[in-house]
Amino acid sequence: MSGILEGMRVVESSAFVAVPLAGMTLAQMGADVIRFDLPQGGLDARRWPVTPSGQSLFWAGMNKGKRSVALDVKTPRGREIAQEIICAPGKDAGLFITNLAARGWTDYDTLKARRAELCMVSLRGDRHGRPAVDYTVNPAIGFPMATGPEGSRAPVSHVLPAWDCIAGNMVVSGLLAAERHRLRKGLGQFVDLTLKDAAAAMLGHLGIIGEVAINGTERSKSGNALYGAYGQDFVCADGRRVMVIALTARQWQNLMKVTNTTTDMGYLAARLGVDLGQEGTRWTYRAEISNVLTPWFAKRKLSDFAEAFDKGGVTWSVFRSFGQALREDPDLSTDNPMFAEIDQPGIGRYLTPGSPFTFEGHERQDPRPAPVLGQHTEEVLADVARLSSGEIGRLMDDGIAVQPSAEAPRLAS
Repeated sequence: MSGILEGMRVVESSAFVAVPLAGMTLAQMGADVIRFDLPQGGLDARRWPVTPSGQSLFWAGMNKGKRSVALDVKTPRGREIAQEIICAPGKDAGLFITNLAARGWTDYDTLKARRAELCMVSLRGDRHGRPAVDYTVNPAIGFPMATGPEGSRAPVSHVLPAWDCIAGNMVVSGLLAAERHRLRKGLGQFVDLTLKDAAAAMLGHLGIIGEVAINGTERSKSGNALYGAYGQDFVCADGRRVMVIALTARQWQNLMKVTNTTTDMGYLAARLGVDLGQEGTRWTYRAEISNVLTPWFAKRKLSDFAEAFDKGGVTWSVFRSFGQALREDPDLSTDNPMFAEIDQPGIGRYLTPGSPFTFEGHERQDPRPAPVLGQHTEEVLADVARLSSGEIGRLMDDGIAVQPSAEAPRLAS
């Protein structure tokens, strides 16, 4: 293992998206990330998408490069061993991330009694202690009511778990901040974060709270238009759909130049008595601008203008399905050094992303597969929990710890 975080050991107890994503992010930067699951697998054992044989592609994607320990933490001894792994000695250890903290054995007060300088990040649902997931937080803060076709009234929830993705990276930030504090002060740290607060904070950061509080307005649905500037989707002669963006003055100029609509937009601005060079004005008169551009796209196939758009500095993209994106976009292929074809046990060989980061002086590493369930149980119990071979054998015999046989490996799900 190598990477910018080489030598750091992080223990993870998690499910869903945010914390598994945090652990994977740390692992792909070189940290030794150990997650523990029940012998029958964790909560994400069979989360979709799955293969025809039922293997979770979701789980394989979220747990690349980690080590897996299978422990029956429903037993007192299993819980004790998990605590020993979390609180194991070492200046680069004693780092724990979870969204499954349980009072009495994985809460901060219990764990810090074992290791005073423990750094722990706990992600909860909301600040009241209620459970929450991305698909309950998102409707609660208003985004579905501003998403969807113009004029419609039905809410539209997104398919991307955006708040989970943001919160996962906040877990990484919180852990690294806590570890830096420990390195400087010698003190442990408990970092408490809630999924709803991660989303609510972003609501304010994006100016939406101010929009309601100061302007007294509710943002309406605007389809695929870019709020506050100009951005719109258009259907081409071959049926393909593209998105063009004119957020900045340069983007606006490039779009008009390549579509040869500079004169028409000048006439439009004169007729309206406005300056379309202002992004807010472009938003206000987006329908009129689109009326000028729609015939241009309707007469042309995607292949007629794609090269000219790229050469002319137009900010644009083509709408694709997931399948089309994989077939057409070289950034979703091994042409991109972030990706590699790897063999995932129990699933097969397919395109897999490594870390999107590059660090000077550190060679980019190919992604590593997700572990099979309990793949590293014996080595972690020996090297981290420092149990004897006899004790490990007894734990295996009692079913408290599980190591997969070479003949029947399966994903840690």
